[in-house]
Formats: sequence, structure tokens, C-alpha cells
Amino acid sequence: MKYALLIFILVPIIEMTVLIQVGSEIGSLATVGLVFLTAIVGVTLIRKQGLQTSLKAQEKMQRGELPASEVAEGLMLMFAGLCLLIPGFVTDGIGALLLISPLRKLFAAGLIVKFMSSMMARGAQWRGTSSQQQGDIIEGEYVNDDNDLLDKK
Repeated sequence: MKYALLIFILVPIIEMTVLIQVGSEIGSLATVGLVFLTAIVGVTLIRKQGLQTSLKAQEKMQRGELPASEVAEGLMLMFAGLCLLIPGFVTDGIGALLLISPLRKLFAAGLIVKFMSSMMARGAQWRGTSSQQQGDIIEGEYVNDDNDLLDKK
């Protein structure tokens, strides 16, 4: 999040610069047509790959497995779709890279590792504050319902 403002400012400037350079080489109408073509092709590919990822996730859930990699790949595909819908060639290139399955799996694995390490750090941080506050003592009540079950038989 700390780089969001920088990205929000730099990406449009970079895109405009590249669009102007490409437009001066091939013409403005061809440049606009190429931008629309990349968006249409990209959305079509994302729909196909998104459906495949969704089916893989459903299969894993039916087997009782956690579809963590499929969820991460789905997020990558959403980001790729966003990149392909933003007019420009640089974001289209980023979106196209995320459409390549091995690269997307690599980025998704990195995303999962980052998420898990962040959750583990938060858990350790939470355990540290809770044990300091409560002194590792958990208060509660315990009721044994096994005797009631035996009495009813």
C-alpha cells in the first residue's frame, strides 16, 4: 500500500509515453485499434482460463482439499484482466505475462507464501500480546455431559 500512490502516478505517465511513441510510428488509428484488440483478446483468454481455474478449485473442494493455489491464481487472473482493460501497452504486457500459466503459478505460489508468512507473523504477534495481558491463564467452566448420556440409556 505504501507504493500505491507512486504506481497511481507513474503508470499513466508511462502508458501515455508509450502510446505516443507507438502512435507516432504506426499511426493513431492503428494504435487505438491495437489497444482495443489486446483488450478483447485478453478478456477472452481470461474468461477461458478463469473457468478452468474455477473448475480445478471445485474439484479440490469436492476432494476435501484447500484450493489455495487456485484462489491465488484467480486473483492473478483478476489482476491480469484489470491490466488488460487499462488502455496501454505496458499494462497489456503485464496482463499477458500473467496469462502464461507457469508464470502465473510462480506468482501465485509467491503470493501464498507471503500471505502465510504474514498470517504467522500476525499470529505470533497476537499470541505475544495476549499472553502478556492474561498471563497464559484461560478461565472457563467445564461440564461433563457423558454422565447424562449414560443415564438416558
